[in-house]
Amino acid sequence: MAGMNETPSGERVHIGFFGRRNAGKSSLVNAVTGQDLAVVSDVKGTTTDPVTKSMELLPLGPVVIIDTPGYDDEGSLGELRVQRTRKILEKTDIAVLVIDTTDGFKSEDAELADLFAERNVPCIIALNKSDISEDSEDHNIDEESLGIFQAIAKKSQGMVHVSTVSGQGIDELKIRLAALKPEEDKEKLIADKIDRGDIIVLVVPIDKAAPKGRLILPQQQTIRDILDAGASALVVQDSELAETLEKLGTKPALVVTDSQVFGKVDKIVPADVPLTSFSILMARYKGLLDDAVRGVAAISRLKDGDRVLIAEGCTHHRQCGDIGTEKIPRWLKEFTGCDLVFETASGTGYPDDLTPYALVVHCGGCMLNEREVKHRADKTVSQGVPITNYGTMIAYVHGILKRSLEIFPEYSDLI
Repeated sequence: MAGMNETPSGERVHIGFFGRRNAGKSSLVNAVTGQDLAVVSDVKGTTTDPVTKSMELLPLGPVVIIDTPGYDDEGSLGELRVQRTRKILEKTDIAVLVIDTTDGFKSEDAELADLFAERNVPCIIALNKSDISEDSEDHNIDEESLGIFQAIAKKSQGMVHVSTVSGQGIDELKIRLAALKPEEDKEKLIADKIDRGDIIVLVVPIDKAAPKGRLILPQQQTIRDILDAGASALVVQDSELAETLEKLGTKPALVVTDSQVFGKVDKIVPADVPLTSFSILMARYKGLLDDAVRGVAAISRLKDGDRVLIAEGCTHHRQCGDIGTEKIPRWLKEFTGCDLVFETASGTGYPDDLTPYALVVHCGGCMLNEREVKHRADKTVSQGVPITNYGTMIAYVHGILKRSLEIFPEYSDLI
């Protein structure tokens, strides 16, 4: 979990370095970052698992650098490594396709370029070992290789000749990467729904499941967004909410609550005061809310024996009263009256085949970047499986979905 002064992983630009074995991916990662992040060797297949590192990379700012195994890895273990490399694409905002210019252009390079194009991942081609190829009489550009080169070039956002030995092109590569940084046009977390001078009450239960000595990421980010909007954030536990509202002397512009106490807070907050949850705010911020609202009605169609997947983007020690493994299953069973089968997935372990499930209930995705959250939602919906998220589901089973979305009138037709 990121500290309060660190940029969370989900808010960083994810840059993946891809290519065949021994193309020089790890050496290029080290050259770009100025650190020995990746193990370098002349032996093919030295990188056996994706290596990630959060850091500041000028002129981009906060990034996550990802070094991947060779895409031409062989054998049963090699195939698993290739699968992990493809998995990394789900979260990659910018791809660097590293090609060894002394070894020509191969079908694996073209396949990677196709994958980038299919997933709308902007790509820069790094023509590595350029200092060697320029001195060589044999440039390995036969007719087949030339055709692959031309096909790749059409699907990239440019090429840079680089050398990790001489340092050629490293600064230019960083400048090219910065130019491909995603536009800052995503949804605000809450700032676009409040006005300067507003008082926003945030309900934060402190129970066994609450982390010791800190607030969770959605709470931190919401407070910062409120302050950026020139409004005031009043943070209170659910046990003190009624007394706090009475003492406040004026109605707050909005109450945002932890979803786990949605039902309790709904009974305390006056009906004319808008109410929503951190999870719903985060789902909108990550691009999941539209699918979450469309999919939540599937809860009423669940029947005995249906399988429900509870998915979280992070891994954590589960305690008594855990929301994903205890509370959500209990609420769904109570609401539907059905004998349901629950399975869980956490971290990067989101299944490729979702068809066995009648419903997926996903967390808000605060630890995932927007691209990965949208990929998960799109993959699920494309397989005909409804997906919703924690906050939307909890509001639905407590009969307050309409109220929880009042500040988002664009969803009124979906309720």
